[in-house]
Amino acid sequence: MDMESEKSFEEMIVELEDIVKSLEKDNLNLDESINKFENGMKLAKDCNKKIEEAEKRITILLNENGDLKEENFVAGE
Repeated sequence: MDMESEKSFEEMIVELEDIVKSLEKDNLNLDESINKFENGMKLAKDCNKKIEEAEKRITILLNENGDLKEENFVAGE
C-alpha cells in the first residue's frame, strides 16, 4: 500500500490546501512549482478515489413489506 492510501481523506485535503497556498505565494521557482503541482494533482486524484470508495460503501435501507432491503447508493437521487 502506498503512503497516500494510509493518510486519511482529511489529512490529504489539508496537505492539498497547503500546496495551493504555497503555489499562490509566487515565491517558488519553476521546478518547485511543477513538483508542487504534480503532488497536488496526485493528492486530488487520491482524494477523489477515497470519495468514490466511500460512495460504493453507502447503502440505503428501505422498508418494503416489513422486510429490510439494501440498495446501492446512487449519487444524485
